[in-house]
Amino acid sequence: MLQKESIRQVIEAQKSRIRLNSGSLKRELLPILPNINTHALIISGIRRCGKSTLLLQMLRQRQKNALYLNFEDPRLFGFELADFQLLDSIIKSMKAKSLFFDEIQIINGWERYVRQKLDEHCQVVITGSNASMLSKELGTKLTGRHISKELFPFSYTEFLSFNSLKASAVSWQKYMETGGFPEFVKTGNLDILAALFSDILNRDIAVRHGIRDILSLKRLSVYLVSNVGCLVSARKLLQPLGFQSSTTILEYFSFLEDCYLINFMPKFSYSQRAQVINPKKIFVIDPGILAAASQSFSPNKGHLLENLVYWHFRRQGKELFYFQEKHGECDFVVFNKGKFEQAVQVCYELGPENSAREMNGLNEALNFFKSNNGIILTFNQRDAYIRNGEQIEVKPVWEVIESF
Repeated sequence: MLQKESIRQVIEAQKSRIRLNSGSLKRELLPILPNINTHALIISGIRRCGKSTLLLQMLRQRQKNALYLNFEDPRLFGFELADFQLLDSIIKSMKAKSLFFDEIQIINGWERYVRQKLDEHCQVVITGSNASMLSKELGTKLTGRHISKELFPFSYTEFLSFNSLKASAVSWQKYMETGGFPEFVKTGNLDILAALFSDILNRDIAVRHGIRDILSLKRLSVYLVSNVGCLVSARKLLQPLGFQSSTTILEYFSFLEDCYLINFMPKFSYSQRAQVINPKKIFVIDPGILAAASQSFSPNKGHLLENLVYWHFRRQGKELFYFQEKHGECDFVVFNKGKFEQAVQVCYELGPENSAREMNGLNEALNFFKSNNGIILTFNQRDAYIRNGEQIEVKPVWEVIESF
């Protein structure tokens, strides 16, 4: 159990960060976050993507009489459920009605305390880097009393703003190489992302889930990062990676997704079972992680392009699938609230050797969903075709990505 004065000192020390971060880039998510006290606002995302900075921006923008506390501060080690009473006393003495909690989910029983503060008509904003931990606890204790949003590393637009650049093939190439982790974009120090990758595997997965065979977890993670944009199934990884059970691999997949490090996109099917059993596509949260952890010395440029397009749609909350039938594959069929929106093919460069393959896959998806318009995103090509009565546009991804 901590002392009340110790907690107060941590709060005061962390408050100074607000002034130090006054020049940070305003995130695109900031203007659309609700300002409410009837529901807890939950902001989740991978470590180091800017959640703490976003909290501080909200605090400065909205409330003068507010309290901010990051529970991962080493000085709060040992904070337990009983210490919330001490925190409560500090909140009352400060007359704070807006509470901004960073990584509060590491404290057992936190959701009960948040429910109490909502009942007292406080505004509560929480960040977390583990999606399932937050959703599980919120689902049991805060049913109907929370709104969830996701924050990701810089989008292309944010990357341009941060670096004072304009949209172009040159800036998109830089974005493909650098990615959007704010600290890495600022410093260019690849050790930052290597340490982040290691921290996620060790602290967020191995320690949290009691994994003893950390070497196998790392081997699987590096394999996935090195094969971005490729199809993967747990069964086919058993022998190459030395696992004894596909159940273990699937468990590790879910841990990696919970931490936002890797996503797995299913094949489109109206059958849930077919979605589960078919191979899934690998997408890694950011190009910077590829640079820091991939064992591929010459990454596939088309897959890198596809990876960035995937995360663009994820920022928008779209439902994503790849489409594959007899005559080819379409990289993305995009749904919004269960309704088909568009079919998108991604190709770094369209030429005689691949145009038929790319067109066939896109045409098949358009026919299946009875759509007359498709798009092929490239690095820097423009064109237009009418094929089988369907209009297909070819456009540079950097020119149109933010208009989707």
